[in-house]
Amino acid sequence: MRAKDVIVIGAGAAGLMAAGQAAKAGSRALLLEKKEMPGRKIAISGKGRCNITNAENVTDFMDHYPGNGRFLTGILREFDNVRLREFMAQYGVETKVERGGRVFPVSDDAEAVVQALLEFINEAGVELKTNHTVAEILTKDGKVEGVKLTNGTLLQAGAVIVCTGGSSYPGTGSTGDGYCFAEQLGHRIIPPRASLVPLRTAEKWVQEVQGLSLRNVEASLWYGGKKQRTEFGEMLFTHFGISGPIILTLSRWAGEALLRGERVELQINLKPALTSEQLDLRLQRDFQKFSNKQFKNALDELLPQSLIPVMIQLSQIPPERVIHQVTREERKHLVQLMQCLKLTVTGTLPIASAIVTAGGVDVKEINPKTLASKRIDGLYWAGEVVDVDGVTGGYNLQAAFAMGYRAGQAAAKYAMDGV
Repeated sequence: MRAKDVIVIGAGAAGLMAAGQAAKAGSRALLLEKKEMPGRKIAISGKGRCNITNAENVTDFMDHYPGNGRFLTGILREFDNVRLREFMAQYGVETKVERGGRVFPVSDDAEAVVQALLEFINEAGVELKTNHTVAEILTKDGKVEGVKLTNGTLLQAGAVIVCTGGSSYPGTGSTGDGYCFAEQLGHRIIPPRASLVPLRTAEKWVQEVQGLSLRNVEASLWYGGKKQRTEFGEMLFTHFGISGPIILTLSRWAGEALLRGERVELQINLKPALTSEQLDLRLQRDFQKFSNKQFKNALDELLPQSLIPVMIQLSQIPPERVIHQVTREERKHLVQLMQCLKLTVTGTLPIASAIVTAGGVDVKEINPKTLASKRIDGLYWAGEVVDVDGVTGGYNLQAAFAMGYRAGQAAAKYAMDGV
C-alpha cells in the first residue's frame, strides 16, 4: 500500500464504521479482520436481533455509561441515535422501538445490520481482508508506519485505527489483541473486567427454578451496608444464579464490589407495583377465596408455578396446612418474602461470557475530539478496546458506531493532510 492510507484493525461495529468513513473522506482504507467473517459480534447481539441503539434523547445517554460517559459527550452528539437510524435505513434496515427505548431492526435480524455495514464499506471503496491477523503496529520516531501481520507481511499506512474489541465473546475475535498493541506502544491499560455479565449466587434453590423468566420485577443491589442501585424489568434464573437485562445492568457494580471484597446481595421485589399493605390485602383476598385449600395449592394466582415450592420452603409455612390456619404473622412474612427475595452474589461469570468488557485503553491518553493517541501520531482507538462501557439498552453499540465514525474521519484527514 502507498503511504497516507488508513488501516483499520477489526471488522466489528466500530471497525466497519471507521473504515467506511475513512474511505468516504477520500482515503484509501484497508480493513483487516482476523476471523473468516466480519461483524460476528453484531450478528449474535441482542439474541440475534441486534439492539442497535436507544431512542431516548441523546443528551440523556451519558447517564447510561458508568465507564467514562463524559468522554463520549461530543462523540455521541456528532453521530447520535437519530443519525444512526437514518444510516441504517439508507442501507435497507428499517428500525423499531421496543420497551425501554431499545431500537431493533424491524426484521429482528442482526445479520441484516451486518449486511448493511458491508454494503456501506463496499460502496465507499474499502478493501476488506478477512483471515488476516495483525501481530504488531509499526512505528518510527513516534509516528505510525503501518502494521505487521502474523505471516510476516508488512503493510504501510499513514494512520492505523485499532477497533479490536475487548475480551468478551472471544469466539467472535475479541481476544484482547488491542490491549497488547496498546502496551507495546506505551499506552496505559485499565485492567479489563466483565461488565454486563450473569451473576453467581450462593442459594441452591435457584437451580430448582432455572429457566424461569420474571417480568416487571425490581432488583436492588446492596453492598457497603446499604442499597446502591435499583433496576426494573426482566430477569432470568439459571443453574448457577441469575441473568437477564436488569441483572446484567447491575452486574457492573456488583463485580466491582466483589473485587473490593465486599459482601454483595440482591433483593428481588416480585410485586413492585404494590405496596406491602396492598399486597397483604391481595393475599388476604386470595386466602379467603381458597380458605379450605392447602397452602401449597393457594398461590397459583400470585406466583409462577415453578417458584411456588421455593417460596413455600422459604416461608417455613407447612405446605399441607389449610389456608384458614395460616397465622397473620406467617402471612405478613410471606408478603415480606415476595417483596424482598434475597440472593447472595458470590461472583460473576468469566469475562469471556460478558456482553461487554469494562476497562481498556485509558481515555486520558486519547484525544476525544479525534480519538487519536496522545502518545503515537497517526494511531487511533475506537470501540470496546477503549475504557468506555454502557449498560444494556443499545448504548454500547451506539458508542461503538459513533467512535468509529469520528475515528474514521479523523484518521483519513491525518493520513491525507498530516493533521
